[in-house]
Amino acid sequence: MKIMPNRLDRGFYMYQQEFERKALEVLRSGWYVLGDEVRSFEEEFASYTGAKHCIGLASGLDALWISFRLLNIGRGDEVIVQGNTYIASVMGITINGATPVFVEPDPHFGIDPLRIERAITERTKAVLVTHLYGMASKMDDISEICKRYGLHLVEDCAQSHGARYNGQMTGTFGDVGCFSFYPSKNIGAFGDAGAVVVNNDNLAEAFRIFRNYGSEKRYYNKVIGANSRLDELQAGLLRVRLSHIEELTQERQKIAERYNNNLNNPLIRLPELAKGATSVWHQYVVRCEERDRLKAHLDNLGIGTIIHYPIPPHLAEAYLYLNYKKGSLPITEHMADTVLSIPMYNGITEEEQEYVINGINHFR
Repeated sequence: MKIMPNRLDRGFYMYQQEFERKALEVLRSGWYVLGDEVRSFEEEFASYTGAKHCIGLASGLDALWISFRLLNIGRGDEVIVQGNTYIASVMGITINGATPVFVEPDPHFGIDPLRIERAITERTKAVLVTHLYGMASKMDDISEICKRYGLHLVEDCAQSHGARYNGQMTGTFGDVGCFSFYPSKNIGAFGDAGAVVVNNDNLAEAFRIFRNYGSEKRYYNKVIGANSRLDELQAGLLRVRLSHIEELTQERQKIAERYNNNLNNPLIRLPELAKGATSVWHQYVVRCEERDRLKAHLDNLGIGTIIHYPIPPHLAEAYLYLNYKKGSLPITEHMADTVLSIPMYNGITEEEQEYVINGINHFR
């Protein structure tokens, strides 16, 4: 048996007729940029998250860097961010000339609130939280710290569509919640797409203007903006996916529960949620001290896996100028050496999952 780490086609075939009907509807409409589909998706996604506003953008990275730009965070400013995030989170900071200050994660893959306060300096302007692998971070402590020090709070929710902390949806705790709808995400488009959710009316309007060349009215440009528009076709297809998000999330939670209940190998550490947090299981990430040998063992069985992520941003070639050295963030680096994402996607069969479970349990 051969099992891929992810299968996007399974998610398509689950709602094939709806996707194809919507695609034809948009194509036949004759309107392809900033139309009814985008407006409808923005309203529906804002309602889903509990935020006041949603603004569709071209990608998750655009959501991040534009957020920091509109929060006036730039050269000379510092943003505290966890070391074990995807590099796009950090790029959102550095594209604006600001400096990322890395701190270690907690045992649940989220930023450790206890380490945030120690990293605050007079140059600190914001904290960026990544809800990694679909697991909500400890937002009560983080929000309290940001309020006490007057810091902006930005959430990277690229992997946490629908995850909650103490009943509140990720993306709604701070100034901005940034979302990616890359095809592999839980709410995935069929190309690049992203969005932000905000509660501040003025900030929402600033996003709408900035994404469209800085134009509030066609050919009248208030600011130097960007071309970062969620297109009508992707918005329409996202509306289909969003309409099924509860059942899709429940399926992933059942898959995760089956892994939790049946994976039984002393060499494998299973993921654990923080108290009060839920997960939408964008990834199911185990840890193993002999990760590379485990990966090779599973490869030999035809079980595909992915390492999310093998090189922490502070050690990436792109960020050598920050002068971090190996050993600077030992917890982050140890995670990078031990994490492994096993097959997790909508449409995986029980037979396939049983094969994965047996393969991991027989690893010695």
